[in-house]
Amino acid sequence: MANLLENDIIGTIGTQKYLCTISWRNGKLLMDEPESIDGKDLGPDPYTTLLASLAGCTLSTLRMYIDRKGWNIPEINISLNMSQETSSEFETSITRTITFSNDVDEETKKRLLIIAEKCPVSKILKGKISINTNI
Repeated sequence: MANLLENDIIGTIGTQKYLCTISWRNGKLLMDEPESIDGKDLGPDPYTTLLASLAGCTLSTLRMYIDRKGWNIPEINISLNMSQETSSEFETSITRTITFSNDVDEETKKRLLIIAEKCPVSKILKGKISINTNI
């Protein structure tokens, strides 16, 4: 199975509690935890970053489709959050709400909902994931 990224994402943490530096192909991203759990809130937390990936992928996928169709939808907005149930089985539910800057008819909305579900990050999150960790 081929890697999706040319280069690995590299993460580093020093002695400052929760502050991580994530290096990607052209830059660095700080990740931190909120002050409510003793972080300094200097960057997004891991949950926010995960949802941001889904947001960015969904928006880009919709924009490509809308542009290809030549539809007049100048702005797409997305709102995401998630909840977890840990009682017997670990279950996570993500809510994703998509809105548009102008009126979009119901048939077009239904088609765009199908397209949103086809964004690559949606497919990853809904698919079988294995994490192979080495030390």
